[in-house]
Amino acid sequence: MQSLLHVAAMAPMSIPSPSWSGFDIPLPWGSLRIHAYALCILLGIIVGLWLTAVRWKRRGTPEGSLWDIAIWAIPFGIVGGRLYHVISSPDAYFGPGFNGTGDLSLIPQIWRGGLGIWGAVVLGVVGAWLGCRRSGVKLTAFLDAAAPGLLLAQAIGRWGNWFNQELFGGPTTLPWGLQIDPNSPNFPAGMPSDTLFHPTFLYESLWNIIGVVVLLVLDRRFHFRRGRLFWLYAIYYTLGRVWIEALRIDDAEQINLFGITTRLNVWTSIFVFVAALIIFIALSLRGRPEPDTAYLPGREPAAVTAEEDEPAVDDSDAGDSHAGDDETTADDDTAAAREADSPIVTDTKSHDADGSVSDTGAHGNLRNNQSDLGHTAEPTETAEEPHAGVTSDSGSASTETTASSVPGSGPEAGRTK
Repeated sequence: MQSLLHVAAMAPMSIPSPSWSGFDIPLPWGSLRIHAYALCILLGIIVGLWLTAVRWKRRGTPEGSLWDIAIWAIPFGIVGGRLYHVISSPDAYFGPGFNGTGDLSLIPQIWRGGLGIWGAVVLGVVGAWLGCRRSGVKLTAFLDAAAPGLLLAQAIGRWGNWFNQELFGGPTTLPWGLQIDPNSPNFPAGMPSDTLFHPTFLYESLWNIIGVVVLLVLDRRFHFRRGRLFWLYAIYYTLGRVWIEALRIDDAEQINLFGITTRLNVWTSIFVFVAALIIFIALSLRGRPEPDTAYLPGREPAAVTAEEDEPAVDDSDAGDSHAGDDETTADDDTAAAREADSPIVTDTKSHDADGSVSDTGAHGNLRNNQSDLGHTAEPTETAEEPHAGVTSDSGSASTETTASSVPGSGPEAGRTK
């Protein structure tokens, strides 16, 4: 127990900042600087794409369509994120009050830090829309699939601020306070060198990771569609961004609204939160007026049904099977009638008038197997019921035909009662 207390006492009561922000790769003509900030952004993109790919595949979307969309969305998002940062923090690029004392050459140097999430999302969505149109899928379906991955990418990318020792919060005495190098250009002037600051990068990273779990659990439970999960992501993220942004002390554009002066990002988070909440509620009240498919109308893949799996001839055979049966039945009836007639004709020619009635046709109608042409057969119980040997309609028909065709037979001789 004492050893554990000793270890705890020796543990640092603050979060140190890294002593390096990148490394150099020697080249024949010089060196290539690899910045840790860029590596964090790249790692976030890779992990976010992985999670999005898993969710996108489950929607039954075209293979490779994710990369067709990402190739548009990622560059658009990076450009949009940089433009938003330049607009929201213009002093370094245009000078205080846009007096022209800034350095415009810093604008494309994104490895120094500075990507605004709102610009990244807006232009990233524009790029995603272009990719979705080319792939034949709905933008809303892609945004729902990408929402948790986007939040996960932000959680990882925020660690780039730690390597750059930037975008930290105000002074704090909390044990997890962040150490900043006093020689860093980002260290606030006039503060003691041992001042600790709120690690806002860590706050946002943890908030985003929790949000990824929340989104995945809610989507698994409610199966959000038509962009609702994306708007839920915006609601969650802005809810945390408001208080995290309020802790920061770096230079930023100040906006006065409703008598309150605060950072531009705070107002942006508030407006996005309200708009996302309204849109989410409106979409939830609409129900599901359209089929749950990720494809654009008219771009769905050909449905494979049981009928299409079989050759087209089988369909016609299935439809003509009844006609074939009818034809076969008719042929069988005709053949049966001919077979029944043929022995009758033969018997008619080979027997006298007393034997003109066929044994097959009228055997059950005569007593003692004899025919009396001058005497009408009296109805009996056996005459009303078909004989065991005469069960088909063709047999009855042949009986009537035979009896009526024999010369000298009475009109009732061939009639079965």
